[in-house]
Amino acid sequence: MTYENLDAKLVNELLGNGRASLRSLGEELDVSVTTVSNHLSDLEEQGVIEGYTPQVDYDALGYDVTAIIQLQVEGNALPDVTDTLRDHPQIPSVYEVTGDNDVVAVGKFTDTDDMNDEIKELLSDPDIKASNTSVVLNAVGENEQFELEVDER
Repeated sequence: MTYENLDAKLVNELLGNGRASLRSLGEELDVSVTTVSNHLSDLEEQGVIEGYTPQVDYDALGYDVTAIIQLQVEGNALPDVTDTLRDHPQIPSVYEVTGDNDVVAVGKFTDTDDMNDEIKELLSDPDIKASNTSVVLNAVGENEQFELEVDER
């Protein structure tokens, strides 16, 4: 096999099964275990693959309420606010955005009382000028990753 597109194919295989062994990856990609190991190490060093983590169903663990939190923040305080949100255990996603808001965060909560308490605590920050919180009714797609395109010329 040619090594063209090997990295993309390796990433795609890992997206299908992040626990795949080097041997099974080599067999699937028709390359040696050493080649898989070397390419995998390179992808990790380049930051393409940042880690191997389980996909957790938070609903199954009792975190039934997902909220989208939009914040307007004092300009110079943006790094402090995003750091606070990023360090919050129940807020897995934080984005600096353009538009009317400065920050969009996704929170996971056990119930609306838990959500209300956590959001009130966040909003006690004087650097937050305004907020808008939406409760997610149905997560149609969440934490989805996509396969890389592979040029099969």
